Amino acid sequence: MLWSSFLLALREIRRNLLRSFLTILGIVIGVSAVITMVTLGNGATQAVKNQVSSLGSNLLQIRNGQRMMGPPGGGGAGGSPPFSLEDVEAIRNQIIGLAAVAPEVSKSATVVSMSNNWSTSVTGSTNDFFIAGSWKLASGRTFSEAEEKAGQTVCLIGETIRRELFGTQQPVGESLRVNNFSCEIIGILVSKGQASMGRDQDDTVIMPIKAVQRRLTGNQNVSSIQVSVADENDITSVKEQLTNLMRERRRLGDDKDDNFNVQDTRQIAEALSGTTQVMTTLLAAVASVSLLVGGIGIMNIMLVSVTERTREIGIRLAIGALEREVLLQFLIEAVVLASLGGLVGIGLATLASIGLSQVMNVPYTFNVGINLLSFVFSAGIGVLFGYMPAKRAARLDPIDALRHE
Repeated sequence: MLWSSFLLALREIRRNLLRSFLTILGIVIGVSAVITMVTLGNGATQAVKNQVSSLGSNLLQIRNGQRMMGPPGGGGAGGSPPFSLEDVEAIRNQIIGLAAVAPEVSKSATVVSMSNNWSTSVTGSTNDFFIAGSWKLASGRTFSEAEEKAGQTVCLIGETIRRELFGTQQPVGESLRVNNFSCEIIGILVSKGQASMGRDQDDTVIMPIKAVQRRLTGNQNVSSIQVSVADENDITSVKEQLTNLMRERRRLGDDKDDNFNVQDTRQIAEALSGTTQVMTTLLAAVASVSLLVGGIGIMNIMLVSVTERTREIGIRLAIGALEREVLLQFLIEAVVLASLGGLVGIGLATLASIGLSQVMNVPYTFNVGINLLSFVFSAGIGVLFGYMPAKRAARLDPIDALRHE
């Protein structure tokens, strides 16, 4: 009985292809919109996590002031005293379980090579900077111990600097002018791309911190300190130790608030990901409204179909068809329409998600759960909105139905 009812439903759908297509259009739009929104939202969430994780592995950032966010290497906030290289040594010597401790100071500058120039950020640090920030070398080398101690004017450059100033040339060993002094390029960093909040991580020049302090900032201040924890499980403990140590070194009493903050990049990732997921849920909820609109369209067309086929229904009932068989026929027809709409919507959503993920530069992942849920929900829409027309058809009086013109 089920199979014969299914074949009858397909026959009726084929008989009015255009009307059937227009009937399922709302379901198609609803399913494709929901799946696309959720897929792109998940991709954006993953992109945020990837961007934050690219800042460094198990990374804690100690910054001046009480602001939770700010430009890397920015100056002190609200009159808070800057950090010093002695603070860095204290962290390195008094806290165990650290993979790297990197002081950081940054200054905007114009870099020039031949006739090309580029405005960028010059960062002063030590070799621990490359460990803490998970930087890899594309070519060349990092600082020697003598270069770090003496603050020699040598530098490593990011991919953006290499591309803008040198094109396809190999710049290792070449001279780069930074403002009014020259430095030798000793290495090229592997590209990292965009970081959180759209910052280009490859648009940078890295020099020994003493060289930047002497040549650019004119003081011995350290803007921020990056601390890479060896074991992820120790991050909370290390963060607490860092807070206590810095309060002690800054002579902050129990009644005084911190004039610095220790940021955990995992918390930043979770906060940004949470925001993205909330927006994804809201967009998906708005898109799902069109599924209900599609269901109303199916109910409307099925009611019209019952009216058109009243004599056919009367004949079936007159020759012995049971009410439940008529109800099942029309219910299956509604479910088949809704399910076809769901399948077409999944196909369109897959194509749209792949295309938009490339445009938005976010990873695409086929989510089996949301695709299956959308298909089941579309079939459920067919049952929900197809039941009333099917019930109406099953309750027709055979004599009145046969008299229908």
